[in-house]
Amino acid sequence: MGTVVSIDVRSPLPPAELDAAMAAAAEILHRADEDFSTFLPGSWVSRVRRGEHDLAACPEHVRAVYRLAEVCRERTAGRFDPAWRGDGTADPTGLVKGWAADAASRVLTQAGVPDHCVNAAGDLRVRGAAAPGKLWRVGIADPFDRTRLVAVVEGTELAVATSGVSERGEHVVDPATGTPASGLACATVVGPDLTLADAYATAALAAGRDAFDLLAGLAPEGWSWLVVDDAGQLAHSACFPGPVAAAASVPPGRVPE
Repeated sequence: MGTVVSIDVRSPLPPAELDAAMAAAAEILHRADEDFSTFLPGSWVSRVRRGEHDLAACPEHVRAVYRLAEVCRERTAGRFDPAWRGDGTADPTGLVKGWAADAASRVLTQAGVPDHCVNAAGDLRVRGAAAPGKLWRVGIADPFDRTRLVAVVEGTELAVATSGVSERGEHVVDPATGTPASGLACATVVGPDLTLADAYATAALAAGRDAFDLLAGLAPEGWSWLVVDDAGQLAHSACFPGPVAAAASVPPGRVPE
């Protein structure tokens, strides 16, 4: 789907067994691309959008992703909307990257590789330990200066998803207006599930400055968050799991206060 996934493992398995585990995880990722990519005319998503199949004809895992997308639409009051294209079709791919990384992570765990990090273009699923007795540490890049960090997430058995405009520009549409999202430069969501974290981060970016109510509603469910607005102001939940910078860089063209 036009992106890159990397897998970082810590494992005492013999090379042949580790290679098999990695190959199984990679197969999950390739299968997700074949089934869900809007760039492939033969994917299930593409065929459903063209009306060649209804959802009932799709495999169960494809139907499950569509159901998850609908759950996220309801949970985010429509800010994550699989019907965002406005053409009467559903496109669940806003959470597929997280879903695929979660699935690859489960395969690695089942294959005897419990200590790993699956990084799907900056959305990460970490399990186990980065080294004996050491937590994984995930840097959150400054959206206005990719050479520095605005935070570091520290932990295990967690997911970290970030949606922003620094790499792909205004690629997220606010379903409420049908126009590119504005107000935030990036939104990071941390929690137990990368599929949902991916959707929630996208919804927060789409909501712009209205994201705070949405994000605050996730806190009782164990989610934490960090956002940087388009003026460079940084805000985060009280329970954010790691050190946070005092502020982001000044946006290009903006005079420091």
